[in-house]
Amino acid sequence: MPDPVESLRLKLVSQVRGVFHDAAKGQQPTPPSDEALFIRDTPIRQVHADLVGMMTGGVRALLLQMLHPHALQGVLDHSNFREDMHGRLQRTARFIAVTTFGHRDEAAKAIERVNRIHAHVGGTLPDGTPYQATNPRTLAWVHVTEAQSFLAGYLRHVRPGMPGHEQDEYYRQFAVIARALGADPVPETRLEADRIFRELRHDLATSAQAREVAQLVLSQRPKGTPRGVQTMITADAVAMLPDWARTMLHLQRPVLTALPARAATWGMGRTLRWAFGQAPARK
Repeated sequence: MPDPVESLRLKLVSQVRGVFHDAAKGQQPTPPSDEALFIRDTPIRQVHADLVGMMTGGVRALLLQMLHPHALQGVLDHSNFREDMHGRLQRTARFIAVTTFGHRDEAAKAIERVNRIHAHVGGTLPDGTPYQATNPRTLAWVHVTEAQSFLAGYLRHVRPGMPGHEQDEYYRQFAVIARALGADPVPETRLEADRIFRELRHDLATSAQAREVAQLVLSQRPKGTPRGVQTMITADAVAMLPDWARTMLHLQRPVLTALPARAATWGMGRTLRWAFGQAPARK
């Protein structure tokens, strides 16, 4: 007789993999390699292994990135995000998985592929200013928002007591990927990340297009994702934004739903870690 608990676990695993991998293209989860860029059980592999922290952090990072005029225009000019936001999120998640957990040769191929794509992404802003996806400063904003957001999601939902030296090691490890993509400046500690974030904030601007993309990010529900899960993830991501970013994007802090959303995502995280056989979070 089938074990109902095991059946539930397998169903959960299948649903989650369906969100992050395009089965129609034959995509399979990235198997963890002992010859990856980063060894097992180091901070970057701990942070990037947690699904809830990465989902909430990923949405937060996207919202912040759309406030950078160059990053935003690249999306508007060279992406079919309106029709395929899920596909864009899948590709980003797959890149993070391959470069974090995959064999170092596969990681190098993934980085080279992104660099080739970026080499052909460019144009002009509405005011006539030229932009290029290879601009080190734009890439630095994309990186620092991802690094801060992924780590913030992990600290919020998994391991709030993560020691400072491990958090700094996370930045040092993630910097390897950022530099390979051409980002500059790249933080290697929490203090450097805060300083670079403040410096690059001067490059940001609000716009109707940024607000439109933000609403698409928050309203798009990947196929197979329960509506309640999507609501929890997006509410938590918005709650994690700085006040000034919510103001620029015309988003309201979800005061009444913040605590329930956080509690629900915490519970969901525990369930998913059980389903994937991950060890309980360390203190």
